[in-house]
Amino acid sequence: MLMRRRPLLRGAMVGGAAYYAGRKIAQGDERESDQEERLRAMEYQQQAQMQAQQYAPPPPPAAASAQAGASMMEQLTDLKKLLDAGVLTQAEFDIQKTKILQST
Repeated sequence: MLMRRRPLLRGAMVGGAAYYAGRKIAQGDERESDQEERLRAMEYQQQAQMQAQQYAPPPPPAAASAQAGASMMEQLTDLKKLLDAGVLTQAEFDIQKTKILQST
């Protein structure tokens, strides 16, 4: 009697293992397809952003010269305060001052 059951048990084990392996492969395929779908969505969003940037209106014109002059004076005053406080060295102050003056 034990002889008859061995082939049945072996067949059940092989069938069960094949079923389990098939399920794992199907789950992997499903994960892979979900990942590909997310990648496509991200690529689509990036393309849409690139197109929006390409056709975006130009930035608004610079502020009025009086306002820019006042801003420049404020920046230079702040730099001088930092120099006097010892936060900036004279070389750093000169570099920043040159950048501010050249920005006009």
